[in-house]
Formats: sequence, structure tokens, C-alpha cells
Amino acid sequence: MDMRIFQVKSNKALPHTGSILIASPLLYDYHFARSVVLMITHNSEGSMGIVMNKDFRYHISLNQLVPNLETAPLIPVYKGGPVNRSTIFFLHTLPDLEGSFPLGNGLFLNGDFERVQQYILAGNPIEGHIRFFAGYAGWNNTQLQKEINENSWIIGETCKQHLLEENYRELWQTSMNELGNPYRLWAKYPQYPSCN
Repeated sequence: MDMRIFQVKSNKALPHTGSILIASPLLYDYHFARSVVLMITHNSEGSMGIVMNKDFRYHISLNQLVPNLETAPLIPVYKGGPVNRSTIFFLHTLPDLEGSFPLGNGLFLNGDFERVQQYILAGNPIEGHIRFFAGYAGWNNTQLQKEINENSWIIGETCKQHLLEENYRELWQTSMNELGNPYRLWAKYPQYPSCN
């Protein structure tokens, strides 16, 4: 048997707008353990992404933050990253929303927030179409590449259905499985090996 299959290594692919970073099962950083990060920008100035699969300990809803939405159905706000948590970002599938930033694969970031509020209050579907996040993840111009070289991240491609429809708690394992072997094996690696 080839024992290299058990060595957790990055696929060393280059991240780009719309790709995802999948945390190595051996990355134990508080903010990024078992995380999936949607890349927004990656260039010579640095990198920015939104963590897709973390929630706050005390759940936050958009209804609490935006008085106009008090009467709307409960809309969760997820933990987008450790930087600038006072800023709300939203990932969506609304191509005609003015000011939105295209990420590829039918996904967009932000845009006219007043129009989004009108969309919500009109009773339009939110599940599978919009998710909200507080904060983001950021790296300086060489930091992310260094972390990839250290095997902290594996690069994958965006899947709209996973990012907007799937239970966020299952996103890391699903993303690892979709990469095939040996990543599928690593997806089974226990989060806390000492407890097994």
C-alpha cells in the first residue's frame, strides 16, 4: 500500500475569485479549523474571502440587525471571518441586483442592500438564494500562498448548491469528498484525534 495517501498535502492549485479554500484536517486555528472559504479576491495586494460554514455561538439574525426586517422570516447571519465583523456581506443568485460583484457559477456578492430588503419583504425565497455573513477573512500579499505551501489549504471549485442550500455544518466534509481521493479519506479524519 502507498503510505503517501495518509499524508495531508495541498493540491497546490492557485486560488482565484470564486474558488474555495478547504482547510486541511490538520489546521487547528480557532477561526479556520474545518472551514470552507469562498475567495472574493486574490492578487498581488492580498487575498479576501468569506468563511461559508461557521456560525456564531449565540446565533445572530439579520432581523435583529436591520429594523426594517423585524417582521420578515428569521434570516441567520453566519460568521464570515475574524476581520471587521461589523460589516455584513451577502452571497446571492440575483444577477440583476445593481452593484453586485460576480464570482462565477451564478454567484454574486453584495449589491444594493435596499433592493435586497425589498426582495425579502416581498416574500421572495431566501433559502437557496441569499446567505448573510458578518466579517471576512483576509491575508496579506504573500500570507495565503505561504499557508497553501505549508499544506493548510486545499483549493476547490465553487458549487452554488453547496454554498447556498446545504447545511453549513456539512460543507467541509462535502467539499473534501468532491475532490476525490486521497481527500475523501482525509474527510474522515477525526476533528479531535485524542478523543478516539
